[in-house]
Amino acid sequence: MSHIFPRHTQSLPPLADHGEGVYLFDKSGKKYLDGSGGAAVSCLGHSDSDVLDAMRSQMDRLAFAHTSFLTSQPAESLADRLIANAPDGIEKVYLVSGGSEAVESALKLARQYMLETGQGSRTKFIARKQSYHGNTLGALGTGGNMWRREPFDPVMVSASHIDPCYEYRLREDGESEEEYGLRAASALEEEILRQGPENVIGFLAEPVVGATAGAVPAVAGYFKRIREICDQYGVLLILDEVMCGMGRTGTLFACEQDGIAPDIVTIAKGLGAGYQPIGAMLCSGQIYDAIAAGSGFFQHGHTYLGHPIAAAAADAVVKKLTEGGMAARSAQMGNVLFEALQAEFGQHPNVGDIRGRGMFRGIELVADRDSKTPFDPDRKVAAQLKKTAFENGLICYPMNGTIDGRHGDHILLAPPFIISEDQIGELVDKLSRSLGQVL
Repeated sequence: MSHIFPRHTQSLPPLADHGEGVYLFDKSGKKYLDGSGGAAVSCLGHSDSDVLDAMRSQMDRLAFAHTSFLTSQPAESLADRLIANAPDGIEKVYLVSGGSEAVESALKLARQYMLETGQGSRTKFIARKQSYHGNTLGALGTGGNMWRREPFDPVMVSASHIDPCYEYRLREDGESEEEYGLRAASALEEEILRQGPENVIGFLAEPVVGATAGAVPAVAGYFKRIREICDQYGVLLILDEVMCGMGRTGTLFACEQDGIAPDIVTIAKGLGAGYQPIGAMLCSGQIYDAIAAGSGFFQHGHTYLGHPIAAAAADAVVKKLTEGGMAARSAQMGNVLFEALQAEFGQHPNVGDIRGRGMFRGIELVADRDSKTPFDPDRKVAAQLKKTAFENGLICYPMNGTIDGRHGDHILLAPPFIISEDQIGELVDKLSRSLGQVL
């Protein structure tokens, strides 16, 4: 009997034994194609020798040094590399152990910035429905996924939420893409005015929505208008790139493709590529300078932030993503994946939308293609598909509640960037067979 507290007490997973490239193997020897990189984590696959060598080298030199006393060379190198490739104005890196910690750090820094600059009345955050920003109470409170929030609502400090930029469901007939983007962005201005501009700290959003909606990118022009609105009302723009960043959408930072720079951005998952737990919150020089000129102390911290071995692993990962061309490969192979999905599922009667960017793709499943009617939630299509695909040797990321937290089903695909065309064919074949079995 295992003493591990599993994610689901009625579904105990097999024991993972080893990984090779895009594949994982369990103790029985069964082989699984990792079609979702776990949860969009394993961007370099499961046996990258450069990352493993960097970790071994650092282990031999220094395992841990608490950042209240010392910094470390891997942390400094990683921060330098991130800032060299970061959006304009981003100048400082705060290393943590994962995505939820990164978002929590961003929320607390944003509030402290307002205090340090004499704007203490600003206490509210605005986010989007069907967003997900992490599982700590602060991050969950800003998230807009009702199913995840509901049990903890009584003990959370919650953000207010506007509609997402969700073209497939919310763009009206006869409305151009540009018109829809401007209309969707205007909801932020309306909510700021409703809350009172003097009360709003920041707007938090994923450039490409991940787990809860299935790789939904914003339409062209949406985030440029969002940036203008934030600037007009002195609201910080906080971008959550925990899932969609670090090359996942084809550029190192997802917001590069929207032509904007945030005030704060969070990253994790692909930052460590699964080799070590790590995340980061990056902020503008303006925010950092306000803290430095004020109290001089960020009232926040975690024991393992800036961990030397994790930083060494992440530094090797980011080097491969940038100098090694793996972020560019994500864009290239992402197009191959998209074309393969279109060829197999483009006319499928139960596929409503195939979307995403780079190696971050979503398929929205529907009961009726013409009306976009979702499946009855009681049918549990996503759960059945996840189980069936796993039995067929494919790890993918189906979820339900795509539309409102209860209705709708989608599949999220986020394979390692090293995947070959033949392996993309294997992924699509196994997904097609699994979908056929379930439906």
